[in-house]
Amino acid sequence: MKILSSYGSEELMAATPSRLVVMLYDEAIGALRTAAIAARNGEIEQRFNATIAAGEIIGYLYMNLDVVHGGEIADSLGAIYAHVLRRLPQVNVHNDADVAEEAIRLLRPLRRSWVELDRLANAGEDAMAGFGEGATAPAAASAMNGRRPVA
Repeated sequence: MKILSSYGSEELMAATPSRLVVMLYDEAIGALRTAAIAARNGEIEQRFNATIAAGEIIGYLYMNLDVVHGGEIADSLGAIYAHVLRRLPQVNVHNDADVAEEAIRLLRPLRRSWVELDRLANAGEDAMAGFGEGATAPAAASAMNGRRPVA
């Protein structure tokens, strides 16, 4: 599975770093939802493929944590991602839809936080648009310091 394959190239190219993280969460949650439904319906191949896709996305988020600048937030996100990654094989081994649902419950609040960060980052850019090149976005957006998001 290609990560973020459901998005068009123009949308991906125009997305802010925080919006890209939201897109990753959307893809992971969608894959987990598909895995849970497939597990309940006995659709083994679809369940397996969806679980693998979710694992790839969560693994990508985990591997791209900014542990140098992310501090406790990065550590907490890392613990959540590691927990989900440890549990995901149970979806396939035991055909356990509940594990996929548990992962969704853990990822939804994180997604909501990134949606809010993205909203604040965009509001900051809009508010600073008339102030020239030296203007900076609010702290929530600039906390990324031009690096990958802490996600």
